[in-house]
Amino acid sequence: MSVLRWGCGAGGLGRVLRSCGRRGLPAEEGTLGVGLGPRRSSSASPREQDLRKDWGHAELLEVLEARVRQLQAESVSEVTVNKVDVARLPESGGGGGSFQPPRKAQVGAKGAAPQPSGRWAEKLDKEKQTLQKRKQQLEMKLQVQAQRLSQKLKPKPLKMEPQLVRRQLADSLQCWAQGTPESPSEEQLAQALQKVPQKLSPKEEQALADREVEAQLTGQQQKLLAFFECCLLTDNLRLAHHVLVAHHGNPHKQQLLTLAMYNTIMLGWARQGSFKELVYVFIMVKDAGFSPDLLSYAAALQCMGRLDQHARTIQRCLEQMAQDGLQLQDLFTAVPLSEEERAALLRAIVKVQPTFSPPPRSPPQVNTSVLLREIYAKDGPVSYPKLHLPLKTLQGLFQQQLHMELTTSVYVESVEKAAVLTKERKTLKNLRVQWEAALHRALQETKASLARQAHKGRPTLYPFMCLLSEREFVQLLMQTLQALPAQGESLVCVAQELGRRAFSRHMVQKQQLNNQVQALEQRYTQYLHLLASDTQVAEPHLPRQYWEALGPPEVPQEKSFPLPVLLQLGRQLAEVLVQAVQMPRSPASPPGSCGLIPVLYHVYSFRSFRQIGILKPHPAYMQLLATAAEPTLTFETVDVPMLCPPLPWTSPHSGAFLLSPTKLMRSVEGTTQHQQLLECCPPAELHGALDTLTQLGNCAWRVNGHVLDLVLELFRDKGCSRLGVPPPPSEAPRPPEGRLPRDTPPAQKAELRRELARCLKVAREMHSLRTDALYRLSLAQHLRHRIFWLPHNMDFRGRTYPCPPHFNHLGSDLARALLEFAEGRPLGPHGLDWLKIHLVNLTGLKKRESLRARLAFANEVMEDILDSADQPLAGRKWWMEADEPWQALACCMEIARAVRTPDPATYISHLPVHQDGSCNGLQHYAALGRDSVGAASVNLMPLDLPQDVYSGVAAQVEVFRRQDADQGLQVAQVLEGFINRKVVKQTVMTVVYGVTRYGGRLQIEKRLREFSDFPQDLLWEASNYLVRQVFNSLQEMFSSTRAIQHWLTESARLISQAGSAVEWVTPLGIPVIQPYHQEAKFMVKGGIQSITCSKAWDSSQKPNTQKQKNGFPPNFIHSLDSSHMMLTALHCYRSMPLCCRKGLTFVSVHDCFWTHAADIAIMNQVCREQFVRLHSQPILQDLSAFLVKRFCSSPR
Repeated sequence: MSVLRWGCGAGGLGRVLRSCGRRGLPAEEGTLGVGLGPRRSSSASPREQDLRKDWGHAELLEVLEARVRQLQAESVSEVTVNKVDVARLPESGGGGGSFQPPRKAQVGAKGAAPQPSGRWAEKLDKEKQTLQKRKQQLEMKLQVQAQRLSQKLKPKPLKMEPQLVRRQLADSLQCWAQGTPESPSEEQLAQALQKVPQKLSPKEEQALADREVEAQLTGQQQKLLAFFECCLLTDNLRLAHHVLVAHHGNPHKQQLLTLAMYNTIMLGWARQGSFKELVYVFIMVKDAGFSPDLLSYAAALQCMGRLDQHARTIQRCLEQMAQDGLQLQDLFTAVPLSEEERAALLRAIVKVQPTFSPPPRSPPQVNTSVLLREIYAKDGPVSYPKLHLPLKTLQGLFQQQLHMELTTSVYVESVEKAAVLTKERKTLKNLRVQWEAALHRALQETKASLARQAHKGRPTLYPFMCLLSEREFVQLLMQTLQALPAQGESLVCVAQELGRRAFSRHMVQKQQLNNQVQALEQRYTQYLHLLASDTQVAEPHLPRQYWEALGPPEVPQEKSFPLPVLLQLGRQLAEVLVQAVQMPRSPASPPGSCGLIPVLYHVYSFRSFRQIGILKPHPAYMQLLATAAEPTLTFETVDVPMLCPPLPWTSPHSGAFLLSPTKLMRSVEGTTQHQQLLECCPPAELHGALDTLTQLGNCAWRVNGHVLDLVLELFRDKGCSRLGVPPPPSEAPRPPEGRLPRDTPPAQKAELRRELARCLKVAREMHSLRTDALYRLSLAQHLRHRIFWLPHNMDFRGRTYPCPPHFNHLGSDLARALLEFAEGRPLGPHGLDWLKIHLVNLTGLKKRESLRARLAFANEVMEDILDSADQPLAGRKWWMEADEPWQALACCMEIARAVRTPDPATYISHLPVHQDGSCNGLQHYAALGRDSVGAASVNLMPLDLPQDVYSGVAAQVEVFRRQDADQGLQVAQVLEGFINRKVVKQTVMTVVYGVTRYGGRLQIEKRLREFSDFPQDLLWEASNYLVRQVFNSLQEMFSSTRAIQHWLTESARLISQAGSAVEWVTPLGIPVIQPYHQEAKFMVKGGIQSITCSKAWDSSQKPNTQKQKNGFPPNFIHSLDSSHMMLTALHCYRSMPLCCRKGLTFVSVHDCFWTHAADIAIMNQVCREQFVRLHSQPILQDLSAFLVKRFCSSPR
């Protein structure tokens, strides 16, 4: 019976409840009432019946209250209990229907009647049991789901045992896994080596041959190999083995595997001494049909040496190696191994062959070039210049540089005028704390997700995300965010820079973990004895030779990852940055009072008719950054000059910075053919280039503080475009404001759009120039009272460049004026005269006058020189009219200090004095073709007055113009009075570097536009006429130049059409290859944007014939130019007591050579001697012989 139906339904129950008097005491918890059965006839009186009825009602109330308390206590989520207000029964009897319910009998009491078990109690028990059962079922269900989820999230165990294709090897592996006594573990590698693979089918043999012969890996193979290598770098070897096993067991994916990938994993297990896993990989090599190479056997023997394996196993390994045609000696000469790896390898071999000894290290090879014979000859006394600093000072500078490179970042005070806005800076600081926490969480989640995917056998970015810790990645991302310009940066550039910097920082950390820093410190301290002013060495050496004598050659560092991998890693980091970094809509509002907006947006824009993805900062963030006006700039270590002498270049992968990896030959990221050529080149052939770069890097510099103060004064004011000091953004042109009326003509609207575009372009250019100047001046201020060095490397033609990009002597006039030699030298008897001549050269005046006339002119304007030095910004400002104003001002100050010294000859000068080439390209062409007329016009012949080839060409063009004008040619008549040196200079200068008639016409047209009175409607016709005459004039003056150019161009055309890139070797032995190929595209898919990149340097693509033939003549001349510079540098550095010549300071800006004023005469002599020696060689004949041997299969 239902509870509601009992007692005449719900209404009856309500009446009973309302009929109660005072509230009684609450029922005890757990009290059970008597169950009520079906209605029966009774002989009790009505009064007793009413009492029994009320008693039943009261018992029901107790049951309901107990039920309510039970449900509330159990808190079952599936049941909702409403609070019930229950009236209590009176405590004592009386009238008015009050009653006292009978007491319950005590259990076990004497004479107590047995208590009946009512149906309500049974029902409640049953419900309670049901609820408990349901609760248990729910808990079990949740537990099962949690276990399933944990199993799903838990990485699967990494698979070590491979799944083999060949039954014979699979049986051997199974037998070994079971560990049978007949096959002890020491015998397994020998057995695996003797398992000859079954004969492959012709199709399989061809496929395997294609895989082995193919020199250029596909994109997927590059990524897979990089994944394995990165796993070794980040101690994820088991994960790499797991992915290798997964790919090996998949017939489709196995086609991607190469022997280098198997060797990479084997080498990792060998270093850990894990013999079992190494055998797994060796068996997979056999199963894949590969033949182990030297690196495979080196890994196996190295592992045996670490574990002290049985001699019989080692013997069988050596026998199998001999059967494969590999020589034991080659393990120590052809395989790059560390000293520890060589020792382990030797232990294994000596156990079998006790008398074996590795081949002795070959003695240092000596360059045998005819041009460098004097440099490396030891048939007479020689010496080399030392630095002006003592050993203790140099050791302290080394510690500063080492600390700077270990921290990987340099913080520099900005020279920008900083406003005191502490509130905005505090807001930005608080936001950065939040961003760092958000980035840290996002990086952890990303790594966890990538790890789960990698455990499924997929080569993900997980090991690359382990290159640095989360904290270091956060620091890198925060620096990237701060450096983004207001207009944004392309995602490709951001991704490439992030990937490159992550790898570079990891390499620094790895050297620190491998104790290489301590070894470097000991070796460098010994090296400083060669350079310090207060120490001596037993025998003079070049820096490279001395460094090599201090210890064994360094093991090549790990190569950078392929460009697609760097882009993929960088894009992943950029994606984390975009998604994690947010800021309030109003940064000044209290936290949580307004919504959040992304700090970075990923948008698309068109540049050069191409749609590209851009990471653009929010304007609110840029405004906050501008108003905060933070006083600190952050630079990478490799972007800042060094505080100690650079490491000497000893190989294509070792030199320059102490820890940061640096390329000997700079190239576009992803280019490999240059590095491959250098590594294949005999080491001695590179000695000339290596020693030159070392010498250029060993030149100590300091900041010219007097010039820096003046530049900063202008920079912090409003700049000065005429002097090369960029104005601030506030000086940018403002676009017209206000809206145009609706009836504005379309022409006026188009003009307004052009004006807006012009203003935007100018503003962006001003921002770029201003930022460049800010970096340069901030670094100069940071280094004001320090001595620093500029490490050098070279491009593929051999031209040298300083590595730090922002502050060096290859920059503009302003950048050069800020630098001077840290070591000074007395002017001597002729130094002051050279300072004066140098000043006149900087002004651009007297170009065709003799040196004596230039010196006389300097003496005439001495009053202006001294006024410029004393009052540069308030005087007559004579220096501002010079072609190179800031260098002229620095020279004025140096002359003023020298002439005011009692004895100018004793004045210690630090100013570099330049000697520039006269159209250097034409000089080389004239020398190659033995062209006496052309040689005279470019100062290769002894003449009283210097010749100016540009003026000579202009004069020859004027002769042709007069002839045509006399014949009535209109354009020739119009050009009367407009032909001068400036009009033809750029075309003459660039014609030797491959400029075409089309490019030359544009150059001349630009010069003609500068004449306000020249008829603009004749610009095209006049420029076209003049470019023809310029080429004709050069043909008249340099008869052999065009013939040599034509031969070089035609040779390059034939070579490239045959499918090869043009190669040659410079006179100093540097191998050169032109990186011009057909454009190929590759895509890095996934993430916020799929990145599509075009590359024209992929050597697997066909050569670009047009670029190959147009680039060969200028690149060949550049390589000759660099050879001449290197010869001059090496001979200037070498002291020759027999010739009374002392080593001097030498640096260069391509064909412009710098030294102290006192040493100009010596440098001039060396420069001319080496030019003659260079062109005394049969350069063109040697080039022809090389091209025939290299590219002609059947030379005639």
